[in-house]
Amino acid sequence: MNDALRVALRDTGHTIESLAERVGVDPKTVSRWLLEDRIPHARHRLTAADTLQKNVSDIWPDISRRRALVWFRPWQEIEREATTLRSFESLVVPGLLQTEAYARAVLTGGGLIPRSEVARLVDHRMSRQLILHREEPPLLTAVLDEAVLRRPVGGPATMREQLLALAEASTRPHIRIHVVPSTVGEYAGVNGPFVLATAPDHRIAGYLDNQLHGQVVSEQADIAAILAAWENVRGETLSHWQSVDLIREVAESWQ
Repeated sequence: MNDALRVALRDTGHTIESLAERVGVDPKTVSRWLLEDRIPHARHRLTAADTLQKNVSDIWPDISRRRALVWFRPWQEIEREATTLRSFESLVVPGLLQTEAYARAVLTGGGLIPRSEVARLVDHRMSRQLILHREEPPLLTAVLDEAVLRRPVGGPATMREQLLALAEASTRPHIRIHVVPSTVGEYAGVNGPFVLATAPDHRIAGYLDNQLHGQVVSEQADIAAILAAWENVRGETLSHWQSVDLIREVAESWQ
């Protein structure tokens, strides 16, 4: 039994039936969350936790850790503890800012991931985003190449929703988004995406992604090289609000 969920139901006076109604699921589904400790879909977790006046992590702790790919877990631990995150993407929207539909399209594209795995991986990606909604979230600075805004991932409706979600996210004080315009020629970003995470003790770790799996780097020379790349790509960007204006403009073109 999920004791945390049971206690939250008792303390708020909610029943399985009333919680199911608020979340928009069948009461049998909530029963499975309670009695079998099933993990709800990310959007259902958020609604249920809000209804029960709890943080998601209070009721379903370490959700995304349970579902993470084994090779991704070391980086996820770093990401969860980070005070600042600096992300550069040249091909797709960063995972921490993806909508559910966009994430599904990215993971489905190419047909390399079995359909039975896609839903699990999408749910994991959505769960990771909870770090941006906690009481003391990390400061996230995301730099995107303009090509990311114009690549038709999932089709026009998915792209419009994704770009509007980026614009909305940019209004939060702990999220800054910058775009490298297409007028920029060669720059360090053409060598690939990366993320830098700063820990509470000020140590910095990096993450590089490829077709097989991600790589966590912490050697001083490697971090220095990634920091240099970050300074280069950051220097080529539009300002935050210029970037947001461009994102909104391109979003309207996806009709």
